[in-house]
Amino acid sequence: MTDTKAGALTTAPAPVLRERIPHEIVASVLAATTAFIGGNALHLPPWAIFIAWAGTFLLGGPNLANAKRLWCAMPMGSTFALIIVLLETNAGTAFGESQLARNFFAALCILVVNTTLMYTGRLPLFSLIPGMFFGFASYFATFFGGFGYDAGNAWSAWVCVIAMNALGPVFAWLSVRLAFPVPVGPVEPVASVVPASKPPAPRGESV
Repeated sequence: MTDTKAGALTTAPAPVLRERIPHEIVASVLAATTAFIGGNALHLPPWAIFIAWAGTFLLGGPNLANAKRLWCAMPMGSTFALIIVLLETNAGTAFGESQLARNFFAALCILVVNTTLMYTGRLPLFSLIPGMFFGFASYFATFFGGFGYDAGNAWSAWVCVIAMNALGPVFAWLSVRLAFPVPVGPVEPVASVVPASKPPAPRGESV
C-alpha cells in the first residue's frame, strides 16, 4: 500500500527485467554494423554515433525525452564549430600571415563563439550544454579528420556529423530493445520520501 502522508515513504513499482539476449552481444553487433556506414564512398564518421550513443546512457538511458535533448543540442554545437571553421578559413590571416597571428585570431574566434555557445545553453531547447559539446567536438574531428562525402568541405562535414550524431540515440534504443527484455519475478518497490510540510511559524516570529 502507498502511504502519502507527509514525511512517509511512498513506493512506485519498478519492474525487474531479464534480457533474452545479453546487452553486451546486442551492442557489439550494432557496433559492428557501423563498419558499413563508414566504409563506403561517403566516408561518413561512424565514431560520431558512439559519442551520442554513450551520451544517451549518460543521460539515464534511451527514451524519447533524452533523445530530443540530444537531437536539439548536438546540431547546435556542430553549428558553432562550423562558424569557427568558416571564420578561420575566410579571415584567418586578419591579424597577419604568421602562425602567431593566426593563433591569436583562432583564439579570439574560440573565445567569442564558445561564450555564445555557453549562453545559448540558457535557452530551454539547448539547455543540454554537454550535448552541444558532443556536436562541437564531433564536427572538428570530422572536418580536420577528412571525413564526409567531400573531405575538407566545411558544409559537407557539418551535414555528415549531424546525421551520424543523430543515429547515436537510435543505436542506444536498439541496443536495449533488441535484447528483448522481459519482466521476471516480483516487482521490486522503489522507496521515496515525501517531504513533510513545514509548520506555520508562530505569530510574531519570522520564518
